[in-house]
Amino acid sequence: MNGSGFPAERCRFPTFHTARASVSEGNGMPQRRVVTGRSREPRQRFAEELRSLRTGNGTSLRQLGERLGWDWSLFGKMEKGDTLGSADVVQALDQHYGTPGLLLALWELASSDTSRFRERYRRYMALEAEAVSLWHFAVSVLPGLLQTPGYAREVLAAGGLKGKELDQQVEARMSRRELLKGEGAPRFRTILSEATLRLALLDAGEWHGQLQHLAEMAERSNVVVQVLPFSAGPYGLDSTDVWFLRLPEGRTVAYTENAHRGELIEESAAVEKLQGAYDAVRDLALSPAESRKFILRMLEEAPCEPSI
Repeated sequence: MNGSGFPAERCRFPTFHTARASVSEGNGMPQRRVVTGRSREPRQRFAEELRSLRTGNGTSLRQLGERLGWDWSLFGKMEKGDTLGSADVVQALDQHYGTPGLLLALWELASSDTSRFRERYRRYMALEAEAVSLWHFAVSVLPGLLQTPGYAREVLAAGGLKGKELDQQVEARMSRRELLKGEGAPRFRTILSEATLRLALLDAGEWHGQLQHLAEMAERSNVVVQVLPFSAGPYGLDSTDVWFLRLPEGRTVAYTENAHRGELIEESAAVEKLQGAYDAVRDLALSPAESRKFILRMLEEAPCEPSI
């Protein structure tokens, strides 16, 4: 182990919350901007939000270009829906408007094939923009918020993405990690089935980097990572990833997901039943401290080079 608590390196590696604005004056509470619902088509919704933010800010396209260092005509095309721009541009806009994560979330939806995103998923994205805390359970794949670029690329490629679309989705997923940063970041808890940590990437170096990133994220004050070991036996969420979003008014919604579909659940009785299953899994899981030790042991054992 080295001084940081991580295993000494045996090889070298190359070194999308959404709507949290800056803290308002006086009350110290972060302001939230909810995704507008004027359009149900993701590309048009993205363009409308850009236009609404700029006009509400009293800024002309030319002034916006001067302040951010891009040609003002790019922002005009983005507001018309003619182009989406890059993740770097959208991230700069999020920072400029004080809405970290909102525009990146909309950009991710707009960058994808809209036929893949049904109305329930778009509804989930809007609710995620309001969430004050997120709870998650993973069956076999790490949550996108904790993935490294190498992990995201391999997982997305296994799902059939390739070429430019794969590059865009990896970039979008990495941008979404901004959700967990900053003063207004929501609390995030994830329980990882041990299978998630045993399903190593084909690239041994990338897998080693992913485990180290996971251990580092587990040290953040707003992030809790727990591991559900195989020794816990059968459990009630053994076939479905699930997200719970706690909303400002105290209501909780759930989103379940498997390899082929996702479903938003807002009916209180159904959400409560899922929460009961989640609580039972949490009781079986290792404590956060024990979970981090588990991850560090795996990191120590993980090979840096592919086996021959």
